Amino acid sequence: MTVPGPNITRRTRLAAPLLMAACAHTPSASYQDAIALTLPDRAAPLRARLHLPRAHEGDGRAWPLPVFLHGSGERGADLERVKVHGPPQHAAAGREMPCLLCPPLLAADADWNPHTLHAMLDALRAPWRIDAARITATGLSRGGRGVWRWAAAYPDDLAAIALVCGGGDPATACRARHVPVRACHGAADTVVPLTEQQARINALRACGGRAQFTVYPGVGHDAWNPTCDDPELLP
Repeated sequence: MTVPGPNITRRTRLAAPLLMAACAHTPSASYQDAIALTLPDRAAPLRARLHLPRAHEGDGRAWPLPVFLHGSGERGADLERVKVHGPPQHAAAGREMPCLLCPPLLAADADWNPHTLHAMLDALRAPWRIDAARITATGLSRGGRGVWRWAAAYPDDLAAIALVCGGGDPATACRARHVPVRACHGAADTVVPLTEQQARINALRACGGRAQFTVYPGVGHDAWNPTCDDPELLP
């Protein structure tokens, strides 16, 4: 079911398909690179994968960039773990996206830091052609919390965000009130209770934020599966 909320703006309609376009079942014409980004105030480089459409090589246009933040179970030293769920999983399976896609890797026992993510964007802009007006973020579970935190700390970084089974601090919601939101959650989630994300959505709407919130009855923590299968998501 979809929890009633404000209508999606044109800005959200533009960004939402780019966030989850990996759900499209089309042949691959893209490739992925393992990258390591040197960031200020960070001892070790930030490791990530970067999905690049083949067309990125041949034209001079700037490309949209969704950033995907994985959950707790994918933390560690194995970079391949960033492809276990969500858009990177579909990109790795050969499904094409009309955008770049960057899933960074979170170290074991670490949490997503909005200052690191902000610095990561600067590092990505230098070597790759990225449309600064179409940088978006999506994440699941701990990654969803990370996206909420990032949008609150640096709302100008992101054109829109999409959260799956993520919670967030309602007290910081108004800092991101100008960032359009699409959020999904399983009603039977016992890992991140539905009430956590609902509280964040309620706080955001109370200060004028725009959010579409979809709740899947009977679904547990793996709300990312129906999210990608939702025929209304891409439109």
